[in-house]
Amino acid sequence: MKAVLAIALTEIRIGIRNRWVLLSAAILAIFSILLVVLGSGPSGTVDAHPLTVAVASLSTLAVYLIPLIALLLSFDAVAGEVDRGTLQLVLATPIARWQVLFGKFIGHTAVLTMALMLGYGAAGMLGYALGGGEDMPLFELLLLVATSVLLGAVFVAVGYVASCSARQTGTAAALAVGIWLVTVVLYDMALLGGLLASQDGVFARLVFPWLLLFNPADAFRVYNMAIVDGSLLRTGLGAGPTGLPLEGAGVLLSPVLWCLAALGLATLAFRRVTP
Repeated sequence: MKAVLAIALTEIRIGIRNRWVLLSAAILAIFSILLVVLGSGPSGTVDAHPLTVAVASLSTLAVYLIPLIALLLSFDAVAGEVDRGTLQLVLATPIARWQVLFGKFIGHTAVLTMALMLGYGAAGMLGYALGGGEDMPLFELLLLVATSVLLGAVFVAVGYVASCSARQTGTAAALAVGIWLVTVVLYDMALLGGLLASQDGVFARLVFPWLLLFNPADAFRVYNMAIVDGSLLRTGLGAGPTGLPLEGAGVLLSPVLWCLAALGLATLAFRRVTP
């Protein structure tokens, strides 16, 4: 574990030195603050805390931002080392390849966690100032942070698969962008097209719910919207039960399995990488 922690601390220092933490936190904070300010508008008519409305909006926005940030953090984790010629030096030390990969995974996830805490923390403080501490959805905000870290960890691991599959940084970057487009944009468009074509058919009733939860980004959104929906039900804005095959924390099974599977694939692919 000492070797894993050493690699992780190195990645954290690199993330801080390269201003990844600052840049990611700034992006998340800007969008979070804007959503809190915009969400404070209807609070006087529906008696919903501004931060509750902001968390609902962030659950959708984070689906696009967090995977992109995570992939940008991880796409050159291995391909970049090969390009710079530093992977040969790392592997020359008495450290196993899986230790290098898991150390990078812990370090990049920690960098993303720091950015999320700073970005969402700014939204939380503004929400406290606008709506007061009474009925502040602190639990929903903490769950959003925790599930955002999980979603980010999934795409950090997926980024390693892309990085281990390409020997050049440019190719790994193209793969990362393609993965983001397919999983976050095109997948939902395909589901929407199938839903419109099926109407109330078999696809809409039986296939669509499972395909929705199969995507870790969609599972993240469904879980957080269900949590926020419980708060909004008390104000008359809730939509009620979702009718999905999995409810509650079971929805998070998809990103957990994706993360484990991606780490396993990345570990296998890393064995074939030659410095």
